[in-house]
Amino acid sequence: MSSSVAVIGAGTIGRSFAYLFARSGFTVRVFDPRDDLAEVVADLQAEVTSAASALNELASQVGTVEVAGTVEDAVAGVMFVQESGPENPEAKPKLFAQIAESAPAAAVLATSSSTIPASFIAEHLEADAAARVIVGHPFNPPHLMPLVEVVPAPATSADTIEATVEFYRSCGREPVVLSREIRGFVGNRLQNALMREAISLVQNGVISAPDLDTVIKNSLGLRWAAVGQFEGMHFGGGASGIRGFMDHIGPAFAAIEDLPVDVDPAAMGEVFEQVEQAYRPTPTPQAAAVRDRIQRAVLDARGQ
Repeated sequence: MSSSVAVIGAGTIGRSFAYLFARSGFTVRVFDPRDDLAEVVADLQAEVTSAASALNELASQVGTVEVAGTVEDAVAGVMFVQESGPENPEAKPKLFAQIAESAPAAAVLATSSSTIPASFIAEHLEADAAARVIVGHPFNPPHLMPLVEVVPAPATSADTIEATVEFYRSCGREPVVLSREIRGFVGNRLQNALMREAISLVQNGVISAPDLDTVIKNSLGLRWAAVGQFEGMHFGGGASGIRGFMDHIGPAFAAIEDLPVDVDPAAMGEVFEQVEQAYRPTPTPQAAAVRDRIQRAVLDARGQ
């Protein structure tokens, strides 16, 4: 089996995936029409080499990141393609037709899309190519966040699903296969529900935006780093587990009223101002580094 993979798109997600794949021992060919691609790839290779050196890894234990001049050059002979281009429903099907034309017949054709289903991307492909199209949706940044949501279309083959899961696991990720396509997948649907509630609490004067973040970081965020939603409920029910939790807490939770919420940007002026005052108008690299350091510490504590 080939040890080469292709990354199409060198934005934030594509660069992170390229780093992850190279750190996992693969030869990674990157294509993007951006003018500075050679510089981007050189920086990625330097990061891979530096990380390997810091961990006293041999050069043979890590892969390389290479520039590809075209989509065709990037996907030729690879075992896995990770497309991370713009979230454009008109462009992605055309791009995947181009990828399918040049990639090996056994290569998995994955997209990082967070909104466009594999069935839409593969709708006009030949059956054998459509069977190899699948969503591999990460959380940002994918080289750090373990989850990859694997979302097959009805036409995606069982072999493709299995190969996708195996590949992501070989890179140290935690792939979860969804049983069917749904807008937003699972992670973003959960995030959307919490986001709407958070906005409503600020809009209705219950709490400030930074104080809401303090609530999450010092309660739910800590809990969810150790247990998921249902496992936490199971613990919360004591000896009776989740059944006891719902018997005792369920009615009170059901009685919590919904607050009005307006997520139209035109209605979110107060929320925007509070967030920008607390965290500056533009997130800083220093703040991102602190975030990543904490997330790495959590992963270390979990043995990942």
